[in-house]
Amino acid sequence: LPVDEYQKTMRTVKYAILFISLTFLSFFLIEVLNQKTLHPIQYLLIGFAILLFYTLLLSLSEHISFKFAYLYAGVSIIGLITTYTRRILKNKKLAGVIAGVLSGLYIYLYIVLQLQDLAMLMGSIGLFIALALVMYLTRDIDWYTIFQFEKKKNKRVSIE
Repeated sequence: LPVDEYQKTMRTVKYAILFISLTFLSFFLIEVLNQKTLHPIQYLLIGFAILLFYTLLLSLSEHISFKFAYLYAGVSIIGLITTYTRRILKNKKLAGVIAGVLSGLYIYLYIVLQLQDLAMLMGSIGLFIALALVMYLTRDIDWYTIFQFEKKKNKRVSIE
């Protein structure tokens, strides 16, 4: 059965924890792989921005079609987080990585939402690919010494 805008928004909200987790994981990997440090307040602000996506999506979808509401809300939040990331990390390349990751996540979610019969299968495949990518990127990290090394060398970067 076709679903209306409220049902599509509700289906989108069901992915909220996953989206927040994957976004935070992306930032954590940037911290670890690039020896950058984010403050917990910065994580909190990014989390608030992601939550705002759902509010924007619902309020916009009451006035325009779901696909345009999703597009406007997604572009707005991706732009907000990317701009913020560029400023706090002072690095265009890392901000571009975040923009790419977020764009991929939001595009993927939109596709999964459109697939009514295959949504579970596509969601599972997507999560498998995301986990495999994280495992590949972190395969050479010695988790026991990474934070001890930073404390000894005092190389933690202060993000202002």
